[in-house]
Amino acid sequence: MTRKTLAVTAFLMTALLTLTACGGEDDTSTSSNAEFNDADVAFASEMIPHHQQAVEMAELAADRAQSPEVQQLAEDIARAQGPEIETMTQWLKNWGQETPSGSMNHGDMGHGDSQEMPGMMDEAEMTQLMKSDGATFDQMFLQMMVEHHEGAIQMARDEQANGKNADAVALAAQIERDQEAEIAKMRNF
Repeated sequence: MTRKTLAVTAFLMTALLTLTACGGEDDTSTSSNAEFNDADVAFASEMIPHHQQAVEMAELAADRAQSPEVQQLAEDIARAQGPEIETMTQWLKNWGQETPSGSMNHGDMGHGDSQEMPGMMDEAEMTQLMKSDGATFDQMFLQMMVEHHEGAIQMARDEQANGKNADAVALAAQIERDQEAEIAKMRNF
């Protein structure tokens, strides 16, 4: 009986370890074995700097915005887009693709490929936003962020139409939903 109990216990432990080792593969940041195409790479490569600019704009609101609603919206934008940047960066690494350089500063805005991305603010617009505060900042921020979000939605729709990686297509759909809701909120301020 003891030998039988040990055999059953060993079998159960082996099964448990095997199941545990197989778990956790659904994390969207680990989609290295999933299929991807050029549209997926373009989506992640372009959405990273696009999100980085939105985060930079949102961070300006902390000490420039007059409206608590604008400040809260900016915090929500930064909180949502930061982890998405990390996820897309990990995808590119997993796919063996080049990742966009680290954080952007306003001097990088509107130069090179970023100028071609829909909704991106150029250097002059970012400088103007940085120099504003109070109600003027709120108005500029909302106007620029609506335009910025509309650009992200366009990029997300392109990914949903042309992408192959299920995780990237799902994130694009989430970005579209979230940013459409934020645009509606901004237009009501």
